[in-house]
Amino acid sequence: MCRLLAVRSEQPFAPADYLTPFALIAKNSKEYQGHGWGYAWKDVDQKWQLYKNICPVWEDDLSQFPKTPLLIAHARSAFEDKDIVIENNMPFTDGERIFIFNGELRGVRIKEQGRIGGEKIFNFIRRFDSGDTFTALRKAVGLIRKRTRSIRGMNIILVKENQIYLSTYFVGDEDYFTMRYKEGPPLVICSEVFPSEEGWQTIPNETIREW
Repeated sequence: MCRLLAVRSEQPFAPADYLTPFALIAKNSKEYQGHGWGYAWKDVDQKWQLYKNICPVWEDDLSQFPKTPLLIAHARSAFEDKDIVIENNMPFTDGERIFIFNGELRGVRIKEQGRIGGEKIFNFIRRFDSGDTFTALRKAVGLIRKRTRSIRGMNIILVKENQIYLSTYFVGDEDYFTMRYKEGPPLVICSEVFPSEEGWQTIPNETIREW
């Protein structure tokens, strides 16, 4: 049940301004979010760069990253405290799409490749994406929900080019699983409101949306 962050702006910004409150959210979460973290950002050539570290996000040097107009970050809470290796840290990417996920699913009846459940979900969505990413996400999420015995939560952020796609679904624990966003500029989407910051809006359960 990880923590998720996406930020997009027309002008490059210092990522530490957003990663620092995100790290505080992860550190103070009611569930442990210290099984490593990952970060993806657009560089000056509009190409994706990827960083992963097995240490908790709040222990890392968040000032090391250059300015960017678009970033995604993921603080990991490993399912049942298993498979804690850096290769399992999100974001996952195929070079075109960037994917982060949080949730808990049991009894998933889909055949897909992947080391952990999040990677299998990413690859399952990719299977349907022949150009219309929004429709692919909606179709994949619908099939996963039908083919899963129980879902505590399933929140997805997927970025392709400069478009951000979000799918949110959960059963219970509303405060923990509800996604929030703030449109400035910049656009900020996060698992929780930044500490001592106003202007955030909640995203209703069972939302599939594109920005």
